[in-house]
Amino acid sequence: MHRAAEQAAKAAQRAAAADERERKRLYAEARAAAVAADNADVQARLEELEQLLQATLDVDDHIDFARLKKRIQHPPFDPGQLAQPIPAPDWQRFEPPAPAGLGKLFGGQGKYQQQLAAAQAQFQTAQAQHAAADADRQRRLAAAYQSYQQHCQRVEAQAATHNAEVDRFAAAFAAGEPQAVVDYFSMVLANSVYPDDFPQQYRLAYVPESRQLVAEYELPTLDVVPAVREHRYVKTRDEITSTARPAKDIRERYTSVVTQVTLRTVHELFESDRTALVDTIVFNGVVDTSDPRTGQAVRPCLVTLRTTREQFTALNLAKVDPAACLQHLSASVSKRPEELAAVRPVLEFDMVDKRFIDEVDVLADLDERPNLLRLTPSDFESLIQNLFTKMGLDTKQTRASRDGGVDCVAFDQRPIFGGKVVIQAKRYRHTVDVSAVRDLYGTLQNEGASKGILVTTSGYGPTSYEFASGKPLELIDGANLLYLLAEHAQLKARIDPTELD
Repeated sequence: MHRAAEQAAKAAQRAAAADERERKRLYAEARAAAVAADNADVQARLEELEQLLQATLDVDDHIDFARLKKRIQHPPFDPGQLAQPIPAPDWQRFEPPAPAGLGKLFGGQGKYQQQLAAAQAQFQTAQAQHAAADADRQRRLAAAYQSYQQHCQRVEAQAATHNAEVDRFAAAFAAGEPQAVVDYFSMVLANSVYPDDFPQQYRLAYVPESRQLVAEYELPTLDVVPAVREHRYVKTRDEITSTARPAKDIRERYTSVVTQVTLRTVHELFESDRTALVDTIVFNGVVDTSDPRTGQAVRPCLVTLRTTREQFTALNLAKVDPAACLQHLSASVSKRPEELAAVRPVLEFDMVDKRFIDEVDVLADLDERPNLLRLTPSDFESLIQNLFTKMGLDTKQTRASRDGGVDCVAFDQRPIFGGKVVIQAKRYRHTVDVSAVRDLYGTLQNEGASKGILVTTSGYGPTSYEFASGKPLELIDGANLLYLLAEHAQLKARIDPTELD
């Protein structure tokens, strides 16, 4: 018995040891599996960031207005139990049994007649109750059907109102009304599926005179790139360690994100524009963050681009290198986006503020704000010269041009970035032809200037932007001019060609 007890104890110890080894093995496997899952998450994230541009190429970004309409299909009327007539009373349940045999001889017939009269009275009462109950059922059935019809009418009315609004929206968009155009392209960008931690905040403005869409798009911050390169489980120490991703790799991947989002957004906007309302797109990619040096909120522009439909749609985005593609499009991309090093936007979004309609009470200020198209050539000349003087340039008037514009030469006194600037202004009602841009470039070369600025009260076409791309030329349209006058000369002006008719 003692030996049996010792053997049992040893067996128990061996079993306990085996259980402990199995527990440790399962624990180590669980820890290793968790690390493998974390590494898989990191790899999946990297692949997701690498495919930002490719992910949109097979998606049709166009919004079909017809699909925005509500189509009503009413469910069939279901009255439930109200549709079932209440069963009428059955006389057989009330009728007393007739007397038979000896019952007929000993007064049974009289008793039967009494029972029969009582049964007939009960049957008549039951019939009256049934008629009342069924009448009530029919009233409730009619009320339920009326309620069903009213509900259907309300749904149809709501759908009709919604569909009429869609029709109005479609008509406004087809007519190129700026707010409708902005709303449409806002819907396009809202439909674009990005990782959950991407901000997807944006501002859009449409300049109908030059058929130009300006997009200020919020880019993700640097932390969208995983800071960890790899997780490891050290079994001997029962410890999970992480290897940091090299700073160079983070910087390159973040630059890739910035360039891909830029191309993706411009692609989605152009592709969704089936009616070709937009000839030119300006894209400014900004980051809404805080400066690590000061803690103050900053909103630097990390990439800026102006491109035309013809330029952009000629690209094969499935095969391009995003950074090289942006360089081909003459975009400006931050050299150090991870350090929030900003670039100067080709066009400040606030310069395209719908000609101050939102900020200024047009009716109240209509008589107070000068109409630039009604200024004399001399007044317009003085206005332009005064504007650029207030912007910090030393302007020298040269001559008034025959087309109602003005030419002047200015000097930017800043070292390195400064130099001679040729400014030409065109007081036009219609789109400026590309020949004016070519003339400005020729003047710039003849004068040996470092920059040329063309200002107009109207707008520019895509060929003008294509010609100016990559050259030291800046094109300022009517909306931009109004903004600069208010910002630097404290003059709230307007451009209203209807007063000239």
